[in-house]
Amino acid sequence: MSNFDDSDAFEAASQSHSARAQSARAQSAQSQSAQSLSARAMAARPTPYLDGLNPAQRQAVETLDGPVLMLAGAGTGKTRALTARIAHLLTMGKARPNEILAVTFTNKAAREMKLRVAALFGQSVEGMPWLGTFHSIGVKLLRRHAELVGLKSNFTILDTDDQVRLMKQLIQAEGIDDKRWPPRMLAGIIDNWKNRAWRPDAVPVEEAGAFNNRGIELYAAYQARLRTLNATDFGDLLLHCVTLFQTQPDILAQYQRYFRYVLVDEYQDTNVAQYLWLRLLAGGHKNICCVGDDDQSIYGWRGAEVGNILRFERDFPGAHVVRLEQNYRSTPHILAAAAGVIAGNENRLGKTLWTDVEEGEKLRLIGHWDGEEEARWIGDEIEALQRGTRNLPPVSLDGMAILVRASHQMRAFEDRFLTIGLNYRVIGGPRFYERLEIRDALAYFRLAISPDDDLAFERIVNTPKRGLGDKAQQTIQRSARDAGLPLVEGARRLVEAGTLGGKGGRELRELTDGLARWHQGVRDGRNHIELAEMILDESGYTGMWQADKTPEGPGRLENLKELIKALEQFENLQGFLEHISLIMDNEQEEGAEKVTIMTLHAAKGLEFPAVFLPGWEDGLFPSQRSMDESGLKGVEEERRLAYVGITRAEALCTISFAANRRVYGQWQSQMPSRFIDELPANHVDVLTPPGLYGGGFGAAGGADFGGTTGGGGSTIETRAASADVYNSPGWKRLQDRSARPVTQPREARNMVIDSTALPAFAPGDRVFHQKFGYGRVETVEGDKVFVDFEKSGARHIVARYVVPADRVDDVPF
Repeated sequence: MSNFDDSDAFEAASQSHSARAQSARAQSAQSQSAQSLSARAMAARPTPYLDGLNPAQRQAVETLDGPVLMLAGAGTGKTRALTARIAHLLTMGKARPNEILAVTFTNKAAREMKLRVAALFGQSVEGMPWLGTFHSIGVKLLRRHAELVGLKSNFTILDTDDQVRLMKQLIQAEGIDDKRWPPRMLAGIIDNWKNRAWRPDAVPVEEAGAFNNRGIELYAAYQARLRTLNATDFGDLLLHCVTLFQTQPDILAQYQRYFRYVLVDEYQDTNVAQYLWLRLLAGGHKNICCVGDDDQSIYGWRGAEVGNILRFERDFPGAHVVRLEQNYRSTPHILAAAAGVIAGNENRLGKTLWTDVEEGEKLRLIGHWDGEEEARWIGDEIEALQRGTRNLPPVSLDGMAILVRASHQMRAFEDRFLTIGLNYRVIGGPRFYERLEIRDALAYFRLAISPDDDLAFERIVNTPKRGLGDKAQQTIQRSARDAGLPLVEGARRLVEAGTLGGKGGRELRELTDGLARWHQGVRDGRNHIELAEMILDESGYTGMWQADKTPEGPGRLENLKELIKALEQFENLQGFLEHISLIMDNEQEEGAEKVTIMTLHAAKGLEFPAVFLPGWEDGLFPSQRSMDESGLKGVEEERRLAYVGITRAEALCTISFAANRRVYGQWQSQMPSRFIDELPANHVDVLTPPGLYGGGFGAAGGADFGGTTGGGGSTIETRAASADVYNSPGWKRLQDRSARPVTQPREARNMVIDSTALPAFAPGDRVFHQKFGYGRVETVEGDKVFVDFEKSGARHIVARYVVPADRVDDVPF
């Protein structure tokens, strides 16, 4: 513990008893004199960082001792207040730089905080070793005391791939089928337990059923194996620190003395382990300042607990709560619209954002026939805003953003923008057609059209895993090259000759047979949408992502569904692939202005002059999955996400929804999001044309807009009839549609799913599939069934590809 020894005390310890006493008296007198001089010097030191702070910010900065909650609304200057607080602690002599623990969630936020503090002082701030992310500080603490948690100080930190690989070894050693119980699923379970600070011996009994009743046992084995390897994963970096502080009170006391002030950014995003870690460190002096906004807690799916900030005053009695409510980002209309939505949440601390800027534009609301029309209209609006033809100053493309609830929504916008030559960037991931799962699927489609496509074959030959390692793939390459054949034909000949045996040989035979069958489907002119679904199902590619239990898995499946949906605009697979090749070849200039497309989750902390929020439909936003899995808690988090989306806008915010979307190839009517009903009418311009829902929005949506009359009890339908009409091509098309009979497909006009298209199967039914043979239906999901096949195991299948077992002889294959 030499890091905490005082050098003066160390020198005094070598003196005799009387000498030490004499020295102590002298030092005491000098210390009192020094403190007096220091106090006068500090009082005289200038504090320019306080200039320009509003009263609430200044109060948050100057309330230095005791627990402080800085409840900072969106755009209220919380980063400025937080860095000014650090500067004030240093200026007032409350703490030296190495006695301040300042914790952020990202390295970027930590760097920005250091730069801002340095700018306030006008010079580089040295010696702030404890300003960083939770994990970076956790590593530093853990290396000092690694032996106390069974590690050596040079322990390694496993990345996700190494973590999953280790779990796979443990699962296989226990004789567990790692396809039915994949390692990534176990990794997600254990990560969740670590986020909640549960060690293997502390996992509650209600969690005992996890991972087929083996989760806790495998967790213990995993932790033991990590110790043997002298390794940790990211979850351990905090879990071990919490364990250390809970079991070693002397070490905890040292750090409580050492960290005289604790500051935490984005406190609403902390999980249980982070919460305990902070409470333990601040448990002595209680000089903790937490900065956050309960209305922006949107990461519950990755362990964040909004309850941490909600109970701050109970955790720290006598806490001083400062509300930062003056907004420096958005117009009054935008703030009022956001306030109307978030008011629907019961579990919140409450605050009222205000601004002294002029009124500006009202939030705009518009409905469209479908998602493609929505993308076209937004593209038109972006170009109009760029030209300045909306009675508004021109807005650069860099100043506009489209924020979607789910990444699969990006496809329609990317297609539209590439078609019209509008530059864009995707933040938080690659463009739609560059995503891993889309490129894999396109490689399968390319092979169905042209089995000679060697590059496509190399991409998918072992995706999903078929037991074909590097050696087997080299054998295929060499055999094909020697015979002057494409790789597919070379692989087929190897299979027929029996050169490749075992699992790899069997799986390769299935793949080559499948490729031949799919190619024949193309030649026979089979429906390209059905064929694409069949390829992804029979290849096992869809099943691979269905078995993936990471947070990314569901999103990848949604992207594959969106890919199938994109096929509907083309006559065949070849035309679709040609379209993608052409638009992806449209290189965009590096330095050119670009519209930003990103998810709502990725947009937190950002701001744009103009924001578009598409897809506000129940089931899409709020997300059906979130509502199903978390109930009221899930709805409240979705509402916070809506609040975050609206408050990203500085001057112009547009919310849109579609009346119809295709789901599994069938038209379905979509109801506007429940959050639209919560928008205050006086702050919204409705652009939706009458008749969108056949008889008016009011007929479909029910009550008056936003639960208020807005003067005269006007409904959306009547307000839309008198709304200021924008002169864009998209708007004209919508107006034309409302004035003439609908000419959409019959099932779209009916706005219901054709009941004859739904699978006529129920759990327990025995069925037959041309490739997988006989099986029994386990569950029915939309137009898909989950079948446990007698020979090939359980898998999801599109229902129209199976027939009742007793009708096999009646069906021509």
